Amino acid sequence: MEAGRPRLAPARMRPRDVMRVGAVGLRTRPLRAFLSALGIAIGIAAMVGVVGLSSSSGAELDRQLSALGTNLLTLSAGSTLMGEAAQLPTDAEAMIERIGPVQAVSSVGKVAEAKVYRSEQIPEAQTGGLTTYAARLDLPATVGATLRSGTWLNAATERYPAAVLGSSAAQRLGVGAAGPDTQVVVGGVRFTVVGVLAPVALAAELDSGVMIGWPVAAGRLGFDGHPTTLYTRSEEARLESVRQVLAGTANPEAPNEVDISRPSDVLAAKQATSQAFTGLLLGVGAVALLVGGVGVANTMVISVLERRAEIGLRRSLGATRGQIRTQFLAESLLLSAIGGTGGVLLGTAVTMGYALYSGWPSVVPVWATAGGLAATLVIGAVAGLYPAVRASRLSPTEALSTP
Repeated sequence: MEAGRPRLAPARMRPRDVMRVGAVGLRTRPLRAFLSALGIAIGIAAMVGVVGLSSSSGAELDRQLSALGTNLLTLSAGSTLMGEAAQLPTDAEAMIERIGPVQAVSSVGKVAEAKVYRSEQIPEAQTGGLTTYAARLDLPATVGATLRSGTWLNAATERYPAAVLGSSAAQRLGVGAAGPDTQVVVGGVRFTVVGVLAPVALAAELDSGVMIGWPVAAGRLGFDGHPTTLYTRSEEARLESVRQVLAGTANPEAPNEVDISRPSDVLAAKQATSQAFTGLLLGVGAVALLVGGVGVANTMVISVLERRAEIGLRRSLGATRGQIRTQFLAESLLLSAIGGTGGVLLGTAVTMGYALYSGWPSVVPVWATAGGLAATLVIGAVAGLYPAVRASRLSPTEALSTP
């Protein structure tokens, strides 16, 4: 330096200049940055989609239970002390009707020997796993069943060869709709199909059943009149009290031979199983998110190695170590934020699309989207911390001497 000439202080870079240079650095590595953001997006989309679909499924279950009610109790014949199949008394239905809080009672009786076939030409062994039930006229109202086609049995048709098919039974028999020309063979007798049920959520056993009238079952198929399953509706507030006396009322001589269940509990158990599976899928999404974070970290480390000359130039122009750290940390956060935002949008779109296709309410919890974005920022900060510190520690002379 010549004598008498003032020393020039190194120029200081403003923060916005630091961010502008960092943005240029990102544009120089578009493919690598895109792949890193894609890894984050896939992880977040998986997590948001899984939570959204689980919440939508739960909302659909709540809607179904609200429509069908949770006050249905089912009684079925269990086993004797010797392990043999028990029987419910023929007057069990009338006895249960005497319980004060009971609002409705209906029943079905299994006609064991009455096999069901589409026609007489079907081999005897190909029963299709269908069950013939003698059914009461008030069964649909009690269990919440609806008809997909045709009508239910009435006071006239219950005395004649008329049948109503469950949804699965109709599918197995190849029956699309009820009609006067549609017939099936039940116990060797031709029955006209007068109705086809929609799936019954609270009485799934009826889906694979063929329901016929109680009188025709006794008169034409040798039905003994013993119900095998009874369905009761009771006051919600007194449901547990009713449940405690049902077995003794239905079969006073052997209450231990009566099994009692609450179908809504079965649906809730299915939902709990679904939630457990959801937890597993969330774990898979978390692994994908972790892989995306590793991709971001790898991108930033390689970026430091490739841009040593740039870092040295900026340091020589006055950029401080803090500004270098800020730039690389901001780049990492930007990559993660882009991937996280794309993942939230993708996961929400998948949830809404599948819910619309399935007829479910579309529910995406706010905590899932907010948590997803927060997780991406944390991943980005952790992934970019080491590269940012490493970049800030490069001295200008060392960095500029790098070929």
